[in-house]
Amino acid sequence: MKVLIVGGTGLISTGIVEHLLARGSDVTLFNRGKRTPRKASGFRSIVGDRDVATDFEERFANQRYDVVIDMICFSPSQADASVRAFGGRTEQLIFCSTVCTYGVELPPQVLVNEAFPACPISEYAKNKLSCEQILRRAAAEHRFKLTIIRPSNTYGPGSPLIDQMEFDSVVWDRVSHGLPVLCAGDGLGLWQATHRSDVGRLFAYAALNPKTYGEDFNATRDHVFTWRDYYREAALALDRRAELVLVPAGWVVAQNPKRFAFLNEISRYHGAYDSAKAKAAVPEFRCAIGLPEGARETFADIRRRGAWRRHQDDAEYSALVLRAIELGFERLSA
Repeated sequence: MKVLIVGGTGLISTGIVEHLLARGSDVTLFNRGKRTPRKASGFRSIVGDRDVATDFEERFANQRYDVVIDMICFSPSQADASVRAFGGRTEQLIFCSTVCTYGVELPPQVLVNEAFPACPISEYAKNKLSCEQILRRAAAEHRFKLTIIRPSNTYGPGSPLIDQMEFDSVVWDRVSHGLPVLCAGDGLGLWQATHRSDVGRLFAYAALNPKTYGEDFNATRDHVFTWRDYYREAALALDRRAELVLVPAGWVVAQNPKRFAFLNEISRYHGAYDSAKAKAAVPEFRCAIGLPEGARETFADIRRRGAWRRHQDDAEYSALVLRAIELGFERLSA
């Protein structure tokens, strides 16, 4: 199976490459060559920029791949370029979208499945939905078979482990020192976190699987956390307990709207998704890595890369915690 990954060195891509190579696939990566994949053997690399026509569309004018996996398509113009580059030159295009396209409403059964109507609220999610629509039109014109995969929060080596407030914070250093951290609301909001290897398995085994043609799939681990659970299980990887200060999400956002945009647009809402459809179509997709195990691996990688953030270097966050305690917000040990 001849596979091209547009991107290929990011978090999820690393898991995809791992599983494609295990399948014996012929893998080529197309990216700017700024990062080296953790598994740096067994594939080819093409260095170029997808936003420059001569480096993208013309580069593939005489190439054919069984599968193209587009991991770095974030705008309608990029989706249009993918149609021009790969239409008629690949059997299947797999597009990495996001569960954020569903928006923030909850269905009666709580878990959001693929039938839930799209109603995104962030610019990122609105652009991803536009990309989906462009690629669907191309598939309807028989340019390629389309598969859409929507990951939620994905983590693993090579990336920070998020907390509820932001993507890369000093929270885990505070937890390791027994210091309190902020948790929005009552800590009972729903969330999912899936290891990059498990998500990558779905992409890799959806490739050339006719059951995935014309379909869209959520890509999440079945386990649904509350945020209290999330902090508790991540803290286990540090051999500590998480000391939480429960604060209103709106209060946190008001302190610094730009810094806490992730909380404001995404994590203050429930994020719980049903991936039964993906498991039915792709039997190989089974999520085996739990958060304590995956977080321990991720934390070790962060330290190894010298990217561990010290709590002493974030006076703003420390001041927020002290202010929340002074205001008498509830505290608990997760």
